[in-house]
Amino acid sequence: MEIIPAIDLRGGHCVRLYQGDYAQETVFSDHPLAVAERWQAEGGQRLHIVDLDGAHSGNPANLAAIAAIAQRLTIPVQVGGGIRSVDTAAGLFDAGAARIVVGTAAVANPDLVAELCRRFGSERVVAALDARNGLVAIRGWTETSEITATELASRMADLGVARLLYTDISRDGTLEEPNYDATAALVRHSGLRVLSAGGVGAAAHVAKLVPTGAEAAIIGRALYTGDLTLAEALAAVAPSP
Repeated sequence: MEIIPAIDLRGGHCVRLYQGDYAQETVFSDHPLAVAERWQAEGGQRLHIVDLDGAHSGNPANLAAIAAIAQRLTIPVQVGGGIRSVDTAAGLFDAGAARIVVGTAAVANPDLVAELCRRFGSERVVAALDARNGLVAIRGWTETSEITATELASRMADLGVARLLYTDISRDGTLEEPNYDATAALVRHSGLRVLSAGGVGAAAHVAKLVPTGAEAAIIGRALYTGDLTLAEALAAVAPSP
């Protein structure tokens, strides 16, 4: 299982939210590039970047910081937040992103998702399933749709998506452990590769994600607070000698 450290950008700062609440923000660094370089140096296998301003407004707002990170690192970078047009996606790829993550568009504009998969390839497009009480949230998690995570997964598979990013919003930023049952169910029923995000706070949490079949664990707050190191997370998924 791949271990992916996360960077959330808001106003040019590296921040973390609690349960997706913009009012419960903690600023961890004013230098996102330095943070990105640290996660790479400590063994991160890929970097996950979320443009929180873009997710909220629908227009990417931290492109300069994203480009600086993607062009400096040697590990691949995936980027989400405010990707609601082909031009925006193309701009992020031009900036150096290896993958893009679409959330609101997956619900509001499925034709766009299909077009992104056709134009850029299914391996480069990830559909975000951010769920609150089983229902998918959109627009930077500020609105809840009437679509369940399982329903949206099926729709995305039909559109050509190969990979999902699943977040249980109630666990995000809490360090209280991921939703293992929901993750396993999504892997089992969707037939797609699933990246798990939200709730990881200890090496034991990472280890318990492995049997769910998740392809990767995206880890944020725990790395910033020191509750978990990348070395510990990597060791938790390493094969037994």
